[in-house]
Formats: sequence, structure tokens, C-alpha cells
Amino acid sequence: MPYDTSLLNATARALADAAPDADRTGQFPWVGIRAVHESGLLESTVATRHGGEGATLHDAATILAALGRGDPSVALISAMTIFNHLGQAGKNHWPEDLYKRLLAEAKQRPLLLNAARVEPELGSPARGGLPATLARRTANGWSITGRKRFVTGAHGLTHFLVWAHTDETPARVGTFVVPNGLPGIHIIENWNSLGMRATGSHDVQYTDVEIPAEDVLELVDPSVAQQDNRAHAAITLALTAIYLGVAEAAQAAFIRFAHERVPTNLGHPIARTERFVTLSGEIDLLVSGARQIIFDALKAGAGDAERLIRARLIAGRQLREAVQIAVRGIGNPGLNADLGLERHFRDIQSVLVHAPQEDTSISILGRAAFDRWNRDEAAPSSHSIDLPILRTA
Repeated sequence: MPYDTSLLNATARALADAAPDADRTGQFPWVGIRAVHESGLLESTVATRHGGEGATLHDAATILAALGRGDPSVALISAMTIFNHLGQAGKNHWPEDLYKRLLAEAKQRPLLLNAARVEPELGSPARGGLPATLARRTANGWSITGRKRFVTGAHGLTHFLVWAHTDETPARVGTFVVPNGLPGIHIIENWNSLGMRATGSHDVQYTDVEIPAEDVLELVDPSVAQQDNRAHAAITLALTAIYLGVAEAAQAAFIRFAHERVPTNLGHPIARTERFVTLSGEIDLLVSGARQIIFDALKAGAGDAERLIRARLIAGRQLREAVQIAVRGIGNPGLNADLGLERHFRDIQSVLVHAPQEDTSISILGRAAFDRWNRDEAAPSSHSIDLPILRTA
């Protein structure tokens, strides 16, 4: 469904106004999150059967690009909830009563969900492996113990979706829905990143945290619990739209500076010089080209994982380069926090660090290329060429 451009722009402006302070302090960005909540965008992907708008992944990417122009930290925190609603719309894997309670809660305050999957010893599940975090059966439900890393939005989340293995024989693996603020939850404030500072992606320690027996998603045998990076390719591409928004904000800052800067030796804005016209063209080629790549691939659907992975990598690299050109082109003023480009430059560095990381994605493409070659070599027709029969008069 198409989204009202004026709503997206107004929400992005509200985020942009609050972004410098959120970046400076590193505190949870409540001003921006409340703006997203009040706009209704947090629940945009709730299925129509649950009374929602039923927004698609393409719609979600459109929303995230707009939020990314305002504050990518707020956009990333929001994305986790938007994608969880989208997952429920497609898979219907949440316990019905629990999901209804969450939607009722969302009418009163921002409902913020995020998966807690990465662990200190394991690293990212995108590289394989199973969680050390333990879910122990109790008389009334489950008791969760373990430590998770990089839990985006930790302080402001209403619920952690904790990936853990059970103490059963045989053990199972699943996602346990843990409300924030329960006894035994300790947020370890160790997020000290170059960019995306307001995401507050801290570690979280869970120690004997009690939850009801039914508040668990998809308990399965460990043999089928590995993360499927190919299956998630469309989601990770949509997530890249956040950084499209960052690059578009950097592009706007560059253009504004070029029109407002009037050196006395020129007597007119530097936007009228051939050098800045050329720089503007280079930036537009990369940023607008990335927008086309992202949304064309999403329109094509989720059936071609390699295409989606390629789109993410190419677009991500272009966006990063575009912001670098903008900063380099402006020179010393581009590194000053007052212009905003310095923050955009720091934030854009995260474009390809989300799981699966760049090297893992490249490996997927490399193996797929080898597999295609092997299939072609195995096909009988690959070793012969049909030539036309030449006839003489």
C-alpha cells in the first residue's frame, strides 16, 4: 500500500530535530520513538486479520528509508518491531492470546520488540551455531539464563525475543518472549560505537528470568534451528533502506551547503561551480542508483536470494561511497558536527555490518557461482555447440 508522503516526511522531520541530541548523549531516543508510534508506522505491518494495515516488505522499506533520513538509530529500533509484525503476518507463529495482548498494549504506548540472539562466545548466529542461553522448565513455565550481545534498543524494548535451548531431553531451541523489567534482567551498558549511538545496542544478562510456559515461539529440534541467511535476504535488503535514508540526508546537507556557501572571491554560491556540479552528479548517481537497486530487487520478490544479496551489497557500498564523497568534497566543514555530515558519515559505516556480514554474503554468492558452473558442466549440452549446416549451391 502506498504511504502518505506528507506523513513520512513529517515523521522524518521530527526524528531529524531530535537526532543530534540523541547522538550526542547516546540515551534511548524516546522523542523519535514516540513520533514513530504516534504516526502509526510501528504497527504498519500488522496483518489485516489482526486489524492492521497489512503493509508489505516493500512498504516497510519505504517507511525505513524515510525514518533513516531523520534518525537511523530510531529507524533501526523501529525496524525490529516492524519486521516482527511482518513475520507474524506471514507465518502466524505467535500464540494468539499473547499477540492480541501485545497489540492492545501498542494502543497505549510504543510496543518495541527485538530478537536477542548474538552471544559473547557464539557471535552472530548468521555464521552458524546454537545458543548457550538456557531455558529451564519450572512448575509455572520457563526460567531463562544467559547473556546476549548487541541488543538494539535494550533500555526501551517492551519485550526481548530471547533465543535459547531448553533443558529437555532431547533439547529444543526456540524464541522466548521476555518482558523487559522482570527480575533477573540486567542491561550492561557497553555500547560505545562510532555511529548509530542512540540505538543503545547493549549486552543483556538474564538470570533465572521467569516467564509463562506458553510465551515461546517455534520450539524446534536443534538440527533445524540454524539461521538461513538466504531466506532472510529480502529482510536484510529492506533493512539497507535505513542507510539509503542516511545517504539521502547527507546528500541534502551537501546540496544545502553548496547553495549557501558564497566565497568572497567567487561572489556566488559554490553550487554554480563545475566542480560542485560534478560532485553533486557523482553523489546522485550513487544514492539514486542505490534506491533503484533496493526497490527494484524488492519488487521482484523474495524468490531469488542471490539477486537480493547482490542488491544489498552493491547498494550498501554505493551509499557508503556517496557519503564519503560528500564529506571529502566539502572538506573541513564536512567534519564539523554543526553541518550534520559528520554524523551521517559515522552512521553510514554500519550499512553492511548487520548479519549476515559482508564476508558471509560474498561467500554465499561465491558458492552459488561455483554451483552454477558445476551444473552447467554436468549438463550434456554444455560441451557441444550446435553449428548451422552450410549448404553449397
